[in-house]
Amino acid sequence: MTTLPPLIADLSDDELVALYGREARPASGPSADGWLRVNFVSTADGAASAGGLSGSLGGDDDLRVFDLLRRTADVVLVAAGTVRDEGYGPMRLDDAAIAWRRAHGMPDHPVFAIVSGSLSLDPASTVFTEAPVRPVVLTSSSAPAGRRAALSAVADVVSCGEESVDAALVRRTLVARGLTTIHCEGGPSFFGALIAADEVDELCLTIDPSLEGGAAPRIATGSSPELRRMRLAHVLRGAGDVLLTRYLRR
Repeated sequence: MTTLPPLIADLSDDELVALYGREARPASGPSADGWLRVNFVSTADGAASAGGLSGSLGGDDDLRVFDLLRRTADVVLVAAGTVRDEGYGPMRLDDAAIAWRRAHGMPDHPVFAIVSGSLSLDPASTVFTEAPVRPVVLTSSSAPAGRRAALSAVADVVSCGEESVDAALVRRTLVARGLTTIHCEGGPSFFGALIAADEVDELCLTIDPSLEGGAAPRIATGSSPELRRMRLAHVLRGAGDVLLTRYLRR
């Protein structure tokens, strides 16, 4: 009797997209409010990074799923600290992903949406100057006016809250723009805000079989008024015993 999950290497990209894609949502999901998926990687002992970055965790199979999740998204949502720390560039997909999206009646690339209360973003960054689709920056009404004006030249700057960014307003703002499949890539503080606001429909978590044992953060930080119960949708096994899990809200 085998007790191990199926190997991701045995699945084609099309099969993985079917597992993770739009058709994999529960029929009773809150479609009118969009669908918000969060994607993270952690070590087996719960660290969200190693050496300050998440890129060294998960391996090639995690990257494969990472790219396929972007393929099916209307918008990729990331907090500004993660954009800076992980060295994000413009939200540009490869040719295979573009062909898939065209075949499914979608624009070539997802919108890149960045959450930043302080608007500490560089308008000259390639995130903006080489973006295939005009990015959206989600901020608060109290953000510095000068930074808002500078970023408005290269992105749509939208207020989602008065003194701070409201996670629930972020979701509603994106859905109102027709961006109903929301794929969030972090960071931990913003994930914590989404949990507290009960806005997470799905968590795709890759577990790297390593022990960090240091001061790395959890995948979510903050305070939620209660547990948000999820149910397991699937587990896949990658090279080196990496586990790729998918949880849906109950």
